[in-house]
Amino acid sequence: MGVEPENTLRSFTAAERAGLDAIELDLHLSKDGALVVMHDERVDRTTDGSGAIAEHTLAELRSLDAGLGERVPVFEEVLDAVRAPLQAEIKDVRAARVLAEVLRERDLTDRVEVISFHADAITEVARLVPGVRTALVAEHYGPEVVEHAVGAGAATVCLDIQRLTLEVVRRAREAGLRVFSWVVNTPQDLRLAHALELDGVTTDRPEIKRACRFTA
Repeated sequence: MGVEPENTLRSFTAAERAGLDAIELDLHLSKDGALVVMHDERVDRTTDGSGAIAEHTLAELRSLDAGLGERVPVFEEVLDAVRAPLQAEIKDVRAARVLAEVLRERDLTDRVEVISFHADAITEVARLVPGVRTALVAEHYGPEVVEHAVGAGAATVCLDIQRLTLEVVRRAREAGLRVFSWVVNTPQDLRLAHALELDGVTTDRPEIKRACRFTA
């Protein structure tokens, strides 16, 4: 989130206080198999550490400063810290099975939507957790992204607003898919999302909700 250290409990609680419809977070696996909440594959950009997440144990990751004294959270902590619906983005395909286990154990199909750039990840989670909502995310794409989403069993496509076209939106609607866009942080992008009649947007700026009731 653009106003707090990203992917921290501080940012998630701030997003919930802002009244956003849902909160998106990113998931990787630590060296010892914990579901770690962080965007990048490496810890360098957002913490005072260095190296790949997959090369650190959970204890090592928890010792890092993720900004303003915040620790790197695990998925279960976020579930307990906020009550808002969540979009859990699988960054590391290996995390799919671990996430599916948590979803089953805590009966989270109504609260958590699973999203990913990796079609095989959302297909695997859907196989393991019947009824879970899934979305395919794409940055570099054309109209074929709709076929890829349908093939993966996704109900939604989450697409880069900078590449989104009327043709893609039309094809998605014809296929029965919802369409979300990211990242909508400017009035210009918000106007485009309105014009395309999207189902929602992802934003780093909670204040954008004052202009439109969209997901962030």
